[in-house]
Amino acid sequence: MTLRNTLEFLLYDWLKAGDLNRRERFAEHSRETFDAVMDTCERIARERYAPFNRLVDTQEPHFDGEKVILPQATHDAHRAYAASGMLSAAQDYDIGGMQLPYTVEAAANSFFAMASVSIGTGMLTTGNANLLLVHGTEMQKKVFATNEFSGRWSGTMCLSEPQAGSSLSDVVTRAVPDGDDFESDPLGPRYRLKGNKMWISAGEHELNENIIHLVLAKIPGPDGKLIPGTRGISLFIVPKKMVNVDGQLTGERNDVALAGLNHKCGWRGTTNTLLNFGEGKYPVTSVSGGLDGKGAGAVGYLVGTAGKGLACMFHMMNEARIGVGLAATMLGMAGYHASLDYAKNRPQGRPMGTGGKDAAQPQVRIIEHADVRRMLLAQKAYCEGALALELYCARLVDEQHTGDADAANEARLLLEVLTPIAKSWPSEWCLEANSLAIQIHGGYGYTRDFPVEQYWRDNRLNMIHEGTHGIQGMDLLGRKVLMEEGRGLQLLAARMHATIAQAGLIADLAEYASALTAALHHVETATRAAWSTGQPGDALANAVPYMQAFGHTVLAWIWLDVALTAHAAERAEGPSAAQTGRLAATRFFFHYELPKIGAWLKVVETRDLTCATLAEEAF
Repeated sequence: MTLRNTLEFLLYDWLKAGDLNRRERFAEHSRETFDAVMDTCERIARERYAPFNRLVDTQEPHFDGEKVILPQATHDAHRAYAASGMLSAAQDYDIGGMQLPYTVEAAANSFFAMASVSIGTGMLTTGNANLLLVHGTEMQKKVFATNEFSGRWSGTMCLSEPQAGSSLSDVVTRAVPDGDDFESDPLGPRYRLKGNKMWISAGEHELNENIIHLVLAKIPGPDGKLIPGTRGISLFIVPKKMVNVDGQLTGERNDVALAGLNHKCGWRGTTNTLLNFGEGKYPVTSVSGGLDGKGAGAVGYLVGTAGKGLACMFHMMNEARIGVGLAATMLGMAGYHASLDYAKNRPQGRPMGTGGKDAAQPQVRIIEHADVRRMLLAQKAYCEGALALELYCARLVDEQHTGDADAANEARLLLEVLTPIAKSWPSEWCLEANSLAIQIHGGYGYTRDFPVEQYWRDNRLNMIHEGTHGIQGMDLLGRKVLMEEGRGLQLLAARMHATIAQAGLIADLAEYASALTAALHHVETATRAAWSTGQPGDALANAVPYMQAFGHTVLAWIWLDVALTAHAAERAEGPSAAQTGRLAATRFFFHYELPKIGAWLKVVETRDLTCATLAEEAF
């Protein structure tokens, strides 16, 4: 079964995405236009991405002293992607967009992630521009966002610093007003930035004519000191090359310098950088306001309100987290397809019934061995389940943007709760799928003669970036299930109970409905028990096991809901290999995976402090 078949089932049969064209925003679309977008993306991924996945892994980016060098294949792929219109797929027609549902955009982008996540598409560029559409001025939207959507410029997000990592309250990059007339610049209040940013994906390259950095920095108080914590953080547009109000380059470079390329385990086709802002390597001698500020720092334009930068940046980060989840999913899917093909063609061993000792018997293909089938079915359950989760979240984004007020608010709250799962669950379990893909290949899987080792290396990043596993766990248990008096968790539970009620009426699925009921109840009681002392240290000591159990419960629900659609299709159209596979993956998940939540939740509800209280010397 191909990725396209899986996507079409999830999009049209399960999520009913074809019905979105009844909404005013999508009225000019149809199943035909959605399919045409999928056709285009599938073709570009097949022609411009997949053939070069190994190339970009082996020919890493390097700096020649003046610019970063990337393989020509990367330039060609990015050019083809920009020409497809996918950077602005969900945007308004009047700014060059296609007004596509985000659900369809996410599905179409999955082809690129599976073909070569290392080359990348433009997730950060789109997220950067989307943030500016919400929080930027009209001039910032016109000059920066529209040029990013067209592919003329690209975008980054600059949060982490070498000394702070994920602890954003400890950032020390400074931004000071650029002269007495700093508020008069038409591109926004103009500041000068000095500091360093680390782990900046696509922070330096020559793929297009400019890079627009969104940078978190602190504006000093009246005493010249930085405000502790996150209250003083503001957000700034810092272009690599200076531009004017017409969106044209002025010919002058901003004081943003590459300090080094990070040499990564995987995802090598995309640069990852350390950037210096305002160190004086490229002193800006003139800006749009005519100020002579030579050596004063990198020029940045304030986005939104001073001191509210983190709230603005989270708009981009939440979007990026769904993108990370989809990337992890498709890397897992790539490994699954590769190992399935290998298992179907690799002869080794004899059937169990012969004891495996009769050498006169012909060898069987390894897919005929029960343990290989276990590993394949685990991959299928992880990866197709994760894909369904990501598309479900994408569907909620469309609901948030185009539904009525009540539906939009419900979608917002559901996304708040599900986003940590959409990022973390695929990044852990689709990585496990990649490990199983290597195992199925045996010794060959551990060599570079087969692609599965690269898929694992590429996927290992996803548990780290856009918020580590630990951060996602604390976000889920420390904020998301508690916010607005637990309303988001209540809404999610209500949707689960609706699926349970339907499945309980079907003999083949009633067992799973009962198991999901018990799992949901266990999650709810563990949530209360974790917070029963009111002490964050007690509750959050086991935030990751909580998230693992929560995520497995969510995926069990997703699979049961998918199984309802698969079961209905079998009744209407007769048995098929595709539906049999989906129902088997559901059975696998409930039999092999969901029971794991008991161990995870036990340490949560007992507030086990084994890890938190162990003396450092004992490690």
